[in-house]
Amino acid sequence: MNDRVLPAVVAVLLGGLLAVALLVPYVAVSFRRRGALGAGHVVLAVGTLVYGLALVAYVLLPLPDVDAAFCTRYARLGEPQLRPLQFLRDIRSEQVGSGARALVANPAVQQVVFNVALFLPFGAFLRYLGKRSILFATVAGAGVSLLIEFTQLTGIWGVYPCPYRLFDVDDLLANTTGALLGAAAAPLLRLVPGQRVTAPPSAPRPVTTRRRLLGMLCDVLAVQLTGAAIVTLVGGVLLLSGVPFGGPGGLDWLGTAGDIVGWWLPTLLFLFVAPLFGDGATIGQKAVLLRPVGPDGHAPSRRRRLLRAAVGSGGFLVLQGIGGLGGMLAFLLGVATLVAAWRSDGHRGLSGIAADVHVVDSRSRAPSGVGADAA
Repeated sequence: MNDRVLPAVVAVLLGGLLAVALLVPYVAVSFRRRGALGAGHVVLAVGTLVYGLALVAYVLLPLPDVDAAFCTRYARLGEPQLRPLQFLRDIRSEQVGSGARALVANPAVQQVVFNVALFLPFGAFLRYLGKRSILFATVAGAGVSLLIEFTQLTGIWGVYPCPYRLFDVDDLLANTTGALLGAAAAPLLRLVPGQRVTAPPSAPRPVTTRRRLLGMLCDVLAVQLTGAAIVTLVGGVLLLSGVPFGGPGGLDWLGTAGDIVGWWLPTLLFLFVAPLFGDGATIGQKAVLLRPVGPDGHAPSRRRRLLRAAVGSGGFLVLQGIGGLGGMLAFLLGVATLVAAWRSDGHRGLSGIAADVHVVDSRSRAPSGVGADAA
């Protein structure tokens, strides 16, 4: 794979994984900071995350193999290039032919353009999202670029016996220029749709299908990510302790034991036990500022909460954990949940219909017209 393509692929893949892992806290912070999520804010946040990973990936990747001839092979990179505007001489020496097409094909031109473009998002994101000045973004770009150059000069701060990338003052100049141009163009990011905030964060918002489904997604992710973290942590401790995972006298950690602490335990705690306390909202509902109310407009009874969990995300994950026929039933329950969240009164969903529970914005009072909760 091309050396410039590989870091981009790595950044996109890791960025996607991190975006999923950070979705629940990001949703919670967004609703409290702006009162809603906003598609444009999500696009910019994910773009910033992927860009940061890409910047690190382009500095480090591809990582070379170390052998006896490593320092000899990269000996010419040990001396830093400290002559400003050396790239102009490189362009002349590497130019083949004339005209715009030949100039674009010049490797030295491509290198300069790439280094400028690499720091355009840095300046734009720092000024627009970080609310910094053009001067600050430019100086910060120069500082980060200098850190990158020293990282390359020192072989990733001693990880490698010799540098395998060249310290080039022209790269520093190009990166700084990119940060300056990006900061100057930062107002263009206002054109990204889905950023408009029409009310203060404390103002209640309508309960919509998308908001309900986002809360459900946060519930499922919270359970699965917590379970994966527990399995990884405990598995690592057992591995370091020398406890065998299988065989006679071993622990079937990746089987029954792993399922218990990695699936059933977080499902039980997050979706069945935790909602029994407080206002009855799950983690996902709290993230999107929703809360359930019974027919009397107050927090639903515990019986209603358990029924709601069993017919909702809790039941979905329980059926998935059973597997086989349970997996098919989970699929059908998921489809029914999606349809009910879209078509039901107040978007209360299938679980709300079963438990006679409504969902309201946690910043507002319960809707009028509900009867007494006799449960």
